[in-house]
Amino acid sequence: MDKGRFAVPAGVTAWATALGVAALMLGTGLSGPHPSGGRGLLGSVLLVAGGLSLAAHRRPLGVLAVTGVCAVGYLAAGFEALAVSCLVAVYGAVRAGHRKATVAVSLGLVAALHLTALVLHEGTPGEAMAQARNTLELAWLIAAFAAGEAVRQAERRADEAERTREETARRRADEERLRIARELHDSLTHQISVVKVQSEVAVHVARRRGEPVSEALLAIQEAGREASRELRATLEALRDDDTAPPHGLDHIPGLVERFRGTGLRTTLTITGHPHSVPAAVSRTAYRIVQESLTNVTRHAAATTASVLIDYRPEALAVRIDDNGEATVRSAPTPGHGLLGMRERVAALGGRLCTEPRSAGGFTVQAELPTNGAS
Repeated sequence: MDKGRFAVPAGVTAWATALGVAALMLGTGLSGPHPSGGRGLLGSVLLVAGGLSLAAHRRPLGVLAVTGVCAVGYLAAGFEALAVSCLVAVYGAVRAGHRKATVAVSLGLVAALHLTALVLHEGTPGEAMAQARNTLELAWLIAAFAAGEAVRQAERRADEAERTREETARRRADEERLRIARELHDSLTHQISVVKVQSEVAVHVARRRGEPVSEALLAIQEAGREASRELRATLEALRDDDTAPPHGLDHIPGLVERFRGTGLRTTLTITGHPHSVPAAVSRTAYRIVQESLTNVTRHAAATTASVLIDYRPEALAVRIDDNGEATVRSAPTPGHGLLGMRERVAALGGRLCTEPRSAGGFTVQAELPTNGAS
């Protein structure tokens, strides 16, 4: 809904239209020549039913058929009233894109009205034809068809314009992302590489000479490696054009295996009944496991870590535990990794719990709603 504009729900509009048309047709039918008794009651019911059927706007062809049957029925009962409900139904069906079917139904309705008037009208054929024309004027029918087609074309052009705007915005965002990636690569990659290489050479030379390596030099070496990894990951994310499938739940076993190669004894357990989950949930689960295991190897001084993926009917639960040095009294200060995880989970409407374990170590627990996907 646009700002500053009041939008009425489609159902309310449909019912308002249906009630208005029903009242109009009943008033028109009763104000002109009409039968009394049982036929009058039947005709009145059909007049109202034809108008009220417009409330079922989600089934335009069905509405068109019902209004046509009602028009033939009240004409046969002896009422002379313009089939406004049929005109509205023709407009709605054409607007919904059912042009050929609407033409076929409309032609059949015109023929049925004329045939009904010829069979049941007491008078000359000319008077019967005039009564049929009064019920559904061909000119009004064409006008309703043209109005529906005009609105359909206008809505189609508006949708195309919206898609074009979205594609343009996406293309500009991609171009800006690539420009930032180039700037980062040109301005930082060389300098970080120099720092990394020089620090590693200095550490290597010192060790070959048997000299002690200072903590500051080792910190520079590790910072250089970390900065290189982070910059490479950032550039890959910026250059990602969505052509490669994103990492998700299917990639977690391979991720766990890679961390085993670093010396961290890592286990993966999958419980519940595995089923497909939304892509965003799958990506977030992978990132949580990746970030958690990365934190374990960098900061926790842990030797083991366990990853649990639990498929639930309405959610996906992820839990990562380690046996590191974290305790309740010495809880680690939340960094950018934990903040990023929390933002990802919050964006999906899930819950995240990160805290030291009572038995020692750290735990990360996330519950991601899947909205019943299966």
